[in-house]
Amino acid sequence: MNIETTRLKLRFFQDKDAEDVLAYLSSPTVNCFVHDRITTIEQALALIHKRQLQQDYIAVCLKDTDQLIGELFFMPEEDSYSVGWNFNAAYHGQGYAFESVKSFYQYLFDTVNVRRIFAYVEVDNLPSQRLCERLGMRREGCFKEFISFVNYPDGTPKYEDTLQYAILKKEWLLHK
Repeated sequence: MNIETTRLKLRFFQDKDAEDVLAYLSSPTVNCFVHDRITTIEQALALIHKRQLQQDYIAVCLKDTDQLIGELFFMPEEDSYSVGWNFNAAYHGQGYAFESVKSFYQYLFDTVNVRRIFAYVEVDNLPSQRLCERLGMRREGCFKEFISFVNYPDGTPKYEDTLQYAILKKEWLLHK
């Protein structure tokens, strides 16, 4: 898979991405990525090899330099796809997430013929909520204490309230 936008290239992961993977997964900015935390290049390479085999993660790279700045991930469920994203904090606020997710959604709707795309977003992750809304997704609901990614200092799980956003293909066609 190779998708190109004005500034970005979406492709599968390569071994050369290890340092950049380490850069954003050594200190995840959102609790849902804590389980992906890595601390060494060897761990980054192992993760890349896993992603190469499973092909459910897509590298988001700067088009001019091919430098990895983040990732999209997805899970098919019949004619729907669950999609998420994780970006290096150094590239937040520059429109890269919107540009890459929009082009990936377009690919899913046009090429894969997906009927519905949805995303889970933690209630305190305001940038991802805004991204979903910019993409024309509607907030479908809030799952109270849906999942735990981290523990409180006393060792008990901290359960996250999680929002679900979604968009149908027919809504996407009207929105774009």
